[in-house]
Amino acid sequence: MLPSSYNSVLVAFSLIVAILASYTALNMAARVANTQGRAALLWLVGGSFAMGFGIWSMHFVGMLAFSLPIPLGYDLGLTLLSLLIAIGSSAFALWMVCQRDMPRLHLMLGALLMGAGIAAMHYTGMAAMLMSPQVVYVPWILVLSVVIAVVASGAALWIAFRLRGDSENVFYARLGASLVMGCAIVGMHYTGMAAAQFPVGSFCGAANSGIDTKWLAVVVIVVTLAVFAIALIISMLDARTSILAHSLDQANSELVQLALHDNLTKLPNRILLDDRLAQAISKSARERRGFAVLFMDLDGFKTVNDIYGHHVGDRLLEQVAERIMTTKRAEDTAARMGGDEFVLLIDPGEPEDAAALAQRLIESLGAPYAVEGNTLHISASIGVAVYPGDGDSAHQLMVNADAAMYHSKEAGRNCYSFFEAKMNANAHEQLKLQQELLGALDRDEFVLHYQPKLIAPAGPMVGVEALLRWRSPERGMVAPDAFLPLAERTGLIVSIGNWVIDEACRQLKIWHLQGHADWSIAVNLSTVQLGHPGLVEAVRGALQRHDLAPSFLVLEVTESTAMRDAENSLVILDQLTALGVSISIDDFGTGYSSLLYLKRLPANELKIDRGFVTELVQDNDDAAIVSAIVALGKTLGLKIVAEGVETAEQQELLTRLGCNTLQGFYLGRPVAADELLPNLAAAIARQETPEQGAT
Repeated sequence: MLPSSYNSVLVAFSLIVAILASYTALNMAARVANTQGRAALLWLVGGSFAMGFGIWSMHFVGMLAFSLPIPLGYDLGLTLLSLLIAIGSSAFALWMVCQRDMPRLHLMLGALLMGAGIAAMHYTGMAAMLMSPQVVYVPWILVLSVVIAVVASGAALWIAFRLRGDSENVFYARLGASLVMGCAIVGMHYTGMAAAQFPVGSFCGAANSGIDTKWLAVVVIVVTLAVFAIALIISMLDARTSILAHSLDQANSELVQLALHDNLTKLPNRILLDDRLAQAISKSARERRGFAVLFMDLDGFKTVNDIYGHHVGDRLLEQVAERIMTTKRAEDTAARMGGDEFVLLIDPGEPEDAAALAQRLIESLGAPYAVEGNTLHISASIGVAVYPGDGDSAHQLMVNADAAMYHSKEAGRNCYSFFEAKMNANAHEQLKLQQELLGALDRDEFVLHYQPKLIAPAGPMVGVEALLRWRSPERGMVAPDAFLPLAERTGLIVSIGNWVIDEACRQLKIWHLQGHADWSIAVNLSTVQLGHPGLVEAVRGALQRHDLAPSFLVLEVTESTAMRDAENSLVILDQLTALGVSISIDDFGTGYSSLLYLKRLPANELKIDRGFVTELVQDNDDAAIVSAIVALGKTLGLKIVAEGVETAEQQELLTRLGCNTLQGFYLGRPVAADELLPNLAAAIARQETPEQGAT
């Protein structure tokens, strides 16, 4: 047999070509797998050529490294055939790895077919030498080379399938896999070459008529490097383009999410709700069926925000959104309008469906919340409008559902109401009143009137109660009952209440300087004020600004207000008492307090509700109740004040029952500060005449 040898430089270069071919193949597999349609087909064709040419180039560089003591050459036709076999095998491999799944059986069949193709390429290339006599192959080594080709193909298919994605560390994974695959391909080639034996006297038939080995070396090296460079550059550019396109898609999705969803709760916002409402109206009009809009407003949320801060308020809103999402049906749309307002679109929805869902929402949202170690309590007021009866446009439905929600607020909160036509007029009036009320304090439209409090039965006067009035340019003098409930709902009562405390202290200081140094002044506190964290500081600031002793200020709290959140009320009232301020329990006898809490309240006086005084006559039930209240108050060491005194008989009977202080129209009407003393003198003179009566 003829002796053979190898050029070590070309052997090393063949290994480099094999590794580059493997890396290119893995990149091509990723591009084919991550594209669709025509782009995927183009990548499959281009990738097949680049990968096939790379494997074929490695083969022929290895052939060029091989030398015999005779001239060698290669037949052009068989050489091109071996290239086509390599490209075909590569196309099959790329097609395999771009499939969604690769079961074990498919992997084995693919490895067998691809290995056979590579072996066919190799031995077709050997046949291109046109040796005479023919090359003799050692059978077991030949079989081993085919086995290596099949196993290497199976490994290459599995690796390419696993690394076809574009993850963060895929470059290093592909680089390592390319080293393994390149070594396997080179191992197959040189195992096949080791199987070939050339008898003495053999000559190469393509030595003179075929491709000259020197030119073949130059062509293969240059073309191979060019193909790899072009393939990899295009692949990287496409990968970067894909990444950029994905980033743009992701950014666009995030922008759409931000534009159409509430940033805090992730619920649809007003824009998306308007679109869903328009779709629901169009669909319902086409199919002649109805749907319902539920407008929800949280009761007590502003108080939570004021006491615990906006951070806790935000966490509470997130929990509210979660409860709405778990309570609603899958086909319903929940949205946040802003603040503490939410809307639920029920499509399709009959009135009974809306009522059942509204009740479930009230029960769910009314359950206690645990937020950052605090147990919070809120409720929901819900208004329901049904299409088409309550409106045939999105605007009408929302306005009417909002009006029904306000009706629920006025009905006591924590309930739901269906829209009725009369609600709209009231809702519009409330909105108009709210707009006027918003600027009333800045425009100095509020005034205080003062009603005298006299030691029973007829004096002297020991103090006054400050009563708020709104002198509106549009409405004239507005009674407190007309605007105070709205002020409480909107939270304006806090700033208005602070003004009342400050103005009352200012006026009392003036009276003290005028010689009435023993007078006190009583100011009413609302539920919202009592729960506000700035109340104590507001009171302290007013007393300091006007240099008024705290004992002359009496803060009146209704029994119901004090008992609404009894434990928190006790804390606030204790802090106020620590300032030296007096506490009066107003409207006593109409609430639901227990004697246990009454004993704990730091009060100085009880004020009997006017409801017991109005019908008061000798020996009736009201007289018995008043007598019991007086006895209870005296037992607890409290002064007793009776309000609503309108007749001489009531004055005489309340005095006999033991009331310490009296207040009412009979003794003096609420008047402006400069009218107080003249009116009081007139009232006393009236009592001294024989014809005493109510004015």
